[in-house]
Amino acid sequence: MTNNITKKIVENAIVAAIYFVLTIALGNFAYGEIQFRISEVLVLLCFWRPDFIIGVTVGTFLANIPSPLPLDMLFGTLATLLAAAGCAFASPRLAVATLFPTIVNAFVVGWELYIAFGFENVTEFFITTGYVAIGEFAVMIVGYILWLLLSKNKSFMKVLEPQRHLAARW
Repeated sequence: MTNNITKKIVENAIVAAIYFVLTIALGNFAYGEIQFRISEVLVLLCFWRPDFIIGVTVGTFLANIPSPLPLDMLFGTLATLLAAAGCAFASPRLAVATLFPTIVNAFVVGWELYIAFGFENVTEFFITTGYVAIGEFAVMIVGYILWLLLSKNKSFMKVLEPQRHLAARW
């Protein structure tokens, strides 16, 4: 029992570390109005392993510490938590699961940017939300293709040890 808990803690720490490193490595592309956080592909891990919600959430929090927007540590992390939970529990289709990070991040991070930049009208909110959605959707397309290919690899899936969606429909 203890070994299993220790293993899950270590696995989640690895996911958090990978998320952090990928985000920091992209620098300016990971923050701001137009974001391209390739680390967000890790949110789709939660589709197979809901316990990875912890790892991606912690990774997001750590990656948001150096963000130029202090609200990012709270709201960016909250957006990832909600998106990861949606990926894990909402649909047995990976394509549908990719919509959760796109929609949640668009509105939560879009609102955060709207507040942080001091915008005053609704049009600016929707423009900001649209920019975030475009960046997140682009990453989700990359993630979808990546996980589609990796899920066909028996060795990878054995290491991943999926707990859900073993016969996922795409």
